[in-house]
Formats: sequence, C-alpha cells, structure tokens
Amino acid sequence: MTYDLLVYNIGQLILPKCSSKPLKGDEMKELLVKEKAAFAISDGKVAWIGSDGDAQHLTARETVNVQGKVVSPGLVDPHTHLVFGGSREHELALKQAGVPYLEILARGGGILSSVEATKKATLEELMMKASFHLERMISFGVTAVEAKSGYGLDRETELKQLRVTKQLQERYPVQLVSTFLGAHAVPSGYKGSEALFLDEMIDLLDEIKEEQLAEYVDIFCETGVFTLDQSRNFLRKALDKGFGIKIHADEIDPLGGTELAASLGAASADHLVAASDHGINSLSESETVAVLLPGTTFYLGKDHYARAREMIDGGAAVALATDFNPGSCVTENLQLIMSLAALKLKMTAEEIWNAVTVNAAFAIGKGTEAGTLEPGKQADFVIWDVPNYLYIPYHYGVNHAEQVYCKGNKLWERAAYGAVQLS
Repeated sequence: MTYDLLVYNIGQLILPKCSSKPLKGDEMKELLVKEKAAFAISDGKVAWIGSDGDAQHLTARETVNVQGKVVSPGLVDPHTHLVFGGSREHELALKQAGVPYLEILARGGGILSSVEATKKATLEELMMKASFHLERMISFGVTAVEAKSGYGLDRETELKQLRVTKQLQERYPVQLVSTFLGAHAVPSGYKGSEALFLDEMIDLLDEIKEEQLAEYVDIFCETGVFTLDQSRNFLRKALDKGFGIKIHADEIDPLGGTELAASLGAASADHLVAASDHGINSLSESETVAVLLPGTTFYLGKDHYARAREMIDGGAAVALATDFNPGSCVTENLQLIMSLAALKLKMTAEEIWNAVTVNAAFAIGKGTEAGTLEPGKQADFVIWDVPNYLYIPYHYGVNHAEQVYCKGNKLWERAAYGAVQLS
C-alpha cells in the first residue's frame, strides 16, 4: 500500500487516550507518549501509527522528517468570541487606574462598546477581522475552534455574527463550531425586562436552525446578567429545539450554574471560578466538561483561579480555552493558556495536554473527530520545535509550533530561521 503522507523520525508522539467520552479524574493524568514514532496518512485521515523502525518498510507519495521533534494532535480551543467589531485598548488605562467596570460601562465602554462596533461593522469587515484572528490561532497549533456570537444582542447583528462564522467554516479547513450567545448581556433598553429579551433570543432559534448557523446555545448566568431560573428556562427551550447547550457559569458568584449544566447534560460549563463544592461534585457525576479560562482571570488581575485541582481530583473532566475576546482576554495563544494552567491551576503537563486536545474536543461536540490521533480519524496535527512534551507549559509566552497540518495538508509553517536579519 502507498500512503499519501508519512511522518517519521518523531522524537515524541503525543497520543491522548481515545475514548467515547471525556477523560475524567485520574484518566486525565494518563498520557501515552510514544518515542521514536511515525504515522501515515491516506485521504486526509490517519491510516497507520507505529515505530520509526517499522516506518522504514512503508511507502508514501510524500514524507516529512520531523528530525526528532514532538508531534501532537491539533489543539482545540473550546471557548472563543471570535467574531466582533472594534477593540478596547483604550479601556486598559482606566482599568489600571482602578475605574470600576460599571463606570467604564456608563462611559460607553465595556461590552456595550463592542456591541456598538459590531453593529456598525459590515459582514465583510467582520469576516476580514475574524479571519485575521483565526489564522493567528492556527499559527499557535489550533485546528478546532468554538466561536460564539453575543456582541449583537439583537436579531440583525447576532445573525450577522453567526453568518460570518458559517463563512469561515466554508473558507478554512479547520473544524469551526458555532455557538449562539445572544444571551450574553442585558441590553440597556431591557433592564427590568430580561424575560422579554430572552424570549426574543429564543424566537431567533428557528431561523438559526433553518440556516444551520449554530450547533450550540449559550447563556451568561451571573449576578447582574441572567438568573439561574432564567438560564434554566432558556436552555431547556434551546434543547427542545434541538440545539446542544453550554453555559457561562459561576464566574463571579456561585449561583448554581455549574449544577444546572450538569443536570441538563450541557456539553460544557465555562469559567467556574466561583463554582461551589456541590457544583464540582455534580460535574464529577456527569459528562459535562468544565472549560476553564485562566487567561481571563490573569488579564482581569484576579487572585482566585478556578479550582482545577479539586475538579480533577474529584473526578471531573476539565478542558482549557483562551476565551479570546476584546474585553477580558485578548489573546489567541492557547500555548500561553497551557502555561497559566501549570502555574496558576497547578495542573500537570499530562493533564494540560488532555485538556487542550481530547477533552476540549468533547466540550464542543467533536470528540469523535478531533483531539486525538488514531487510525480512521482526521489527520490534524502539529510539529513542535521543542525537545519534549513537558517543554511547552514550561517555556511560556512564545510560539513553539513549527508546522500545523489539517486533514494531512500543511496549513501553516513558521518562517525559517534566518528570515530576520540580525545586526
């Protein structure tokens, strides 16, 4: 048999456990790292995995000599706000001066600033901006991304965001999962009438379903946004209409959003900085993935991070994401999040790799398609210019990806050394 591509001379091949459900508790501590490895690809899928010695007997139309470097599945970023207009760099000085967020909001800043910029932007402008950010994510080794709406808060702009994501899905070979987050905040004209606003967002679901604009529906369950009861009713209606569900939960106050996510069978519960002990226990008894966002805690200057250690030790499934957005985490670099997980969440390297591959894939409904390398599965992988798999969480703030492949085709490659003239 002649394969399309043979990848050989791999120093370490990272092989997260192939599973029909997210890895929980002690399973997250296990990571197969195969040394002196190789694998072959046919028709965009992994066809064979074995030793470098056995690979010498194979034939392929193309070969890639990894030269002893590390190879992993493509990373999965399961929580981003990819499509939005404008930026909010002018707010940073206000934050540094200690100006409260509500005051920034009153001055026309905060999320309302992003909503206004997104409303003003054309679909083409949003497409160009989102493409720039997505390509940067890819350059950091990401081959599957979740993209939320939520900077419209009205019918026209929410649909515009979702249509941008659909066009991105058609343009790029990476796996892009769309989530409708119309219930991201309460518009200024709906204070005291939150139920009416949520009804308007529910009314959009039939149109979203008809145009196939989103797979998931999300809501921000938090003090000052939407209550636990409002979130429960909203998500149940989304389930009734055939959508998967996710929830922004317990970021500031332990309202019970974590427990709600587990009870409803949500794909993920995200943030969870203030999740209660009962909430963590509920996660361990479910297959809902805890998607943790340490970059947001870091950027906001908070002292308390999500209790990843207690979640994993208690038997829950944990994933990591950037939460890329213009207000509270302005980075496309999932590798940086891996370092923050080691330093601030006290996760081991093995847990971190599982959290950005297999578990992150399950958090966006792609557990059978992304996050692992196994025969028959899509050949999305990254060649890392590092000596071993421990190195990426250790050496933070830079890009260690050398080449990124999607469906067995090279999607991105770092410029060769020497491209920059030093003097």
